[in-house]
Amino acid sequence: MNTHTFRNWQSVQTEVLRRIHAREWKPGDLIPNEADLALEFGCARTTVNRALRAVAEAGALDRRRKAGTRVATQPVAKATLNIAVIRTEIEDRGQTYSYRLITRHDAVPPLAISSAMETSAGRPLLHVGALHSADGTPYAFEDRWIDPNVVPAASREGFETVSANEWLLKHAPYTHGEISFAATSATQEDAVLLQCPEGSALFTINRVTWDGGAAVTKVRLLFRLGHSMRAVL
Repeated sequence: MNTHTFRNWQSVQTEVLRRIHAREWKPGDLIPNEADLALEFGCARTTVNRALRAVAEAGALDRRRKAGTRVATQPVAKATLNIAVIRTEIEDRGQTYSYRLITRHDAVPPLAISSAMETSAGRPLLHVGALHSADGTPYAFEDRWIDPNVVPAASREGFETVSANEWLLKHAPYTHGEISFAATSATQEDAVLLQCPEGSALFTINRVTWDGGAAVTKVRLLFRLGHSMRAVL
């Protein structure tokens, strides 16, 4: 490959990954240092550094200060999961989407919520609960807390016709998030909303999204039995 190809970090990343996958650099091998790679690729050392960081973040390299960079002996596969607009998710299945706002009010959240969002205990947050349906059948219940200090415009939005799920994705930027999955038993209230037997196993997603060091929102999504998700490795 000609040196002019390596003018950005993405092209260097592609070549590094090619060498790893082709076993030119085998698991455990110490790879050339950044200066040597920059000379070989005909690019700046900072370009190489950015590419190696990206490959390391993907789990294919093990970088240690003063010990160099080695090909990971046990690469960590990382999955990419998009935050879906539930309306789009339902419509992409060929079903008719409907939405019903259950509750919207300012309230002091439980301690577990304020702790997860790292807000002061006792400070009110915006609480929104809504039901998403597909072809008239309950699909998911959205139980969400929003920090109005981080998203002031949310205080002026009624969420009567658009869900907080969809509104936030359009109006509230975020930098990163934390997500967990679980199977939970339907409470009596859950069972009524989702039209399922009490105690049914519900696929549950808990997610906190952040904008820098401030939590934008924490949401718990409850899906009826049979729901599935796909991720890209």
